[in-house]
Amino acid sequence: MSTPLPAFFSSSLTTWFPSAARDLPWRRTRDPYHIWLSEVMLQQTRVDQALPYYERFLAAFPTLKDLASANLDAVLRCWEGLGYYSRARHFHRAAALVMARHQGQIPADYPAFRALPGVGPYTAAAVLSIAFGLPYAVLDGNVIRVLTRFFAVRDDVKATATRKRLQALADALLDPAAPGLFNEAVMELGATVCTPSAPSCGVCPLQPACRAAALGTQEAFPVSRKKAPIPHYDVAVGLIFDAEGKVFIQRRPEDGLLGGLWEFPGGKREPGETPEDTCRRELREELGVEVAVSGCFHRLNHAYTHFKITLHAFLCRIRQGTPSPRHGAPTAWVLPADLQDYAFPRANRRLIERLLHDLTRPS
Repeated sequence: MSTPLPAFFSSSLTTWFPSAARDLPWRRTRDPYHIWLSEVMLQQTRVDQALPYYERFLAAFPTLKDLASANLDAVLRCWEGLGYYSRARHFHRAAALVMARHQGQIPADYPAFRALPGVGPYTAAAVLSIAFGLPYAVLDGNVIRVLTRFFAVRDDVKATATRKRLQALADALLDPAAPGLFNEAVMELGATVCTPSAPSCGVCPLQPACRAAALGTQEAFPVSRKKAPIPHYDVAVGLIFDAEGKVFIQRRPEDGLLGGLWEFPGGKREPGETPEDTCRRELREELGVEVAVSGCFHRLNHAYTHFKITLHAFLCRIRQGTPSPRHGAPTAWVLPADLQDYAFPRANRRLIERLLHDLTRPS
């Protein structure tokens, strides 16, 4: 090949991208708030899943100022179902810091932007290159797949040394004259052409110089160590009703899994326990109450990223005590119809849907 490799890589991608790119709303703007939001949502989430949330979020919070002044409950309710809720909490907190420290202007400066909550190296590179034209190369799953195939990188991509090598390659290949276009192009190639399985090598602009394509080993890359089996847990929760027909809910700590969302109290089953026993014990330990359990209201299976659960939900009434969470979490007694106003994890939301269905079903 007479053309230097970096020049071939860059020119091939940036020539291919304009006609091949999907028409996505965040590509029709250079508003850094919109671009930042899209990058936050697209972490761990497919484009087709993120699109309706992106539109809904901007309808609810059209500007960074609107987001910064919003209540966290409203932000989480708008995010509900998208998962990885720490993204929403960090984005909300970062918006407030931009208003307070940067006069409402998203900083076009790597150290300042990187210092905001939830902004890692990938997000900083993506937003600063696409919104501000700054020369920072992105490295996400799509880019890693393209680079490891193009250069036939056989090292474990989860190893720190390999990540550093791939970042150095991305930095060297980046077109400093059009960094945003380059970053979008390489990510788009990974998402639509250089896919995890059955890549469309016949239409790939990089195919003439791709080592994996030449070897016929595209699907052998990227190389990564095998994942451990996904654990499964039985979880029991209590739907505690009072005499007025209100149900008890509590809010999860903001710094943990599903932080800031509301939930029905409960926890994991211990060895030798029945789910009913788990429910009684958890409510005793969590809330300091003794409850009567009147049978399993609903059971469902739900998968998170790193584990799976079978959720057993029981209808309960308090026999002794007043609910008082150990860690001082906010609590509320809520009519079932008003549960829609609170942000819940997806598994709890499925319980609510079942509860509302049963309450409205003709007797």
